[in-house]
Amino acid sequence: MGRMFGTDGVRGLANAELSAELALRIAGAAASVLALSERGTPRPTAVVGRDPRASGEMLEAAVTAGLCAAGVDVISVGVLPTPAVAFLTGAYDAALGVMISASHNPMPDNGIKIFAAGGHKLDDESEDRIEAAIADHDQIPRPTGAAIGRVTVATDAAERYLAQLARATTHRIEGLSVVVDCANGAASAVGPAAYRAAGARVIEIHSEPDGRNINDGCGSTHLEDLQAAVLEHGADLGIAHDGDADRCLAVDASGAVVDGDAIMSILAVAMNEAGELAGNTLVATVMSNLGLHIAMRGAGIAVRTTAVGDRYVLEELRSGSFSLGGEQSGHVVLPGFGTTGDGILTALRLMSRMAQTSRSLADLAAVMETLPQVLVNVRVSDKAAVATAPAVLAAVAEAEQILGEAGRVLLRPSGTEQLVRVMVEATEIEVARKLADDLADRVASV
Repeated sequence: MGRMFGTDGVRGLANAELSAELALRIAGAAASVLALSERGTPRPTAVVGRDPRASGEMLEAAVTAGLCAAGVDVISVGVLPTPAVAFLTGAYDAALGVMISASHNPMPDNGIKIFAAGGHKLDDESEDRIEAAIADHDQIPRPTGAAIGRVTVATDAAERYLAQLARATTHRIEGLSVVVDCANGAASAVGPAAYRAAGARVIEIHSEPDGRNINDGCGSTHLEDLQAAVLEHGADLGIAHDGDADRCLAVDASGAVVDGDAIMSILAVAMNEAGELAGNTLVATVMSNLGLHIAMRGAGIAVRTTAVGDRYVLEELRSGSFSLGGEQSGHVVLPGFGTTGDGILTALRLMSRMAQTSRSLADLAAVMETLPQVLVNVRVSDKAAVATAPAVLAAVAEAEQILGEAGRVLLRPSGTEQLVRVMVEATEIEVARKLADDLADRVASV
């Protein structure tokens, strides 16, 4: 069996790969590693939240049972974004937090994300210890009587999170009109509430979750409805979240997409001007466009590059005490205000910059010129073996030789699915597309 934890927790088809039984075991193992052995307190606490997909109800019950059975009290915060659960883990002084979500994945999938005390994502060593405890689940404590954990439903969770967002907003955004695509997910209530509290005029779309419609043709992976709504309403911008609202993508008043790289460029320049960009450095992943590096070089800002996954961005941010990092996909991390990517916070900071400068989003985004980039996802049976196959590596080397310094090739296995991602950047889109298609064919044939 391969490693259970991917780049962002444990994820799979709900009630198949991710069953209630497995969720119960994961929760008990997490309790034994993070709450009982490290805290040493007889009654530690865990925060549990979820996105609104239907299977979350079942998995929340299983996770709660696993935690209580191990002697951990549970604070249930209901449907809230992943960054809210991370924040509340620290705010409630809990030993750990659990978010039940498959993020941008389709509704049938679900996942379990675990936070350590303070709302921090787990390092590899902690995840390995939890996996070992799952395999040896008979050793997980099973208290009886009064020592069994109890469940409390939090009544102030959303209000606490909204207050934290308000504290992190740099400028009021009165006068801005924004269309918000909530992906029928965890941001459906708190996202529009946060933007209205900051002063914006908000038009909501896809903000009526029914358990089945999360990410269904909407949100950060499907921007068409958002683009149309921005044009229809004559809004200043549009904001798109994913199912658990740790992502933020934007579109400008013309409907043009402003991705995570452009958002990071805007925020990096703003923070650099304000003296808030620690080490004069932005942290990004290998998936960020070359245009980001060129733009930051022109602004006198250094870029540190990590592997794909916001956990690796977080590790680099912590190791260097940096203040801004993120991913092209819209995960943006501001360690001064949160321990993980927060799509609502990112949107507030983006709109604050617009209000501060009285500039349009298109004007601000022009700081970065995006090089043509083509990404092809190839479904395979063994992503690790295919990505390192000699024939594939030879094809990558050949493509790199063709591009020289005028582009780059990135081939990597997905962290959450049996996919190999082929990405090619070049000065000409036709060149990038042909090389990406050729590489994808080579990957598929292995």
